[in-house]
Amino acid sequence: HGLFVDGAFWNPDTMSLEEARPKQRFSPMATISMKPVEASRLKLSNGLYECPVYKTSARSGTLSTTGHSTNYLLNLRIPTGEKHTAKHWVKRGVACICSLDD
Repeated sequence: HGLFVDGAFWNPDTMSLEEARPKQRFSPMATISMKPVEASRLKLSNGLYECPVYKTSARSGTLSTTGHSTNYLLNLRIPTGEKHTAKHWVKRGVACICSLDD
């Protein structure tokens, strides 16, 4: 149960993304507490990856009237760690998944 990282490993000790463990596509993500704030009050900083969150690992769905996939939920800002930039994780196609396929 919970959120999973697809294509990377969430390190609870460093609180950041790392390369996926060998032969392990999914890894558990930390529990995330969300607090709504106005966009104008958000502090932007380097070292964060805008990680897409999907309902299922298929990452595809039908386009809704808003132009978004019905499988896409939101983006999370996740710390990238010192070794890699956000571009690295974009190239890897890292995403968070709510439900793994059985």
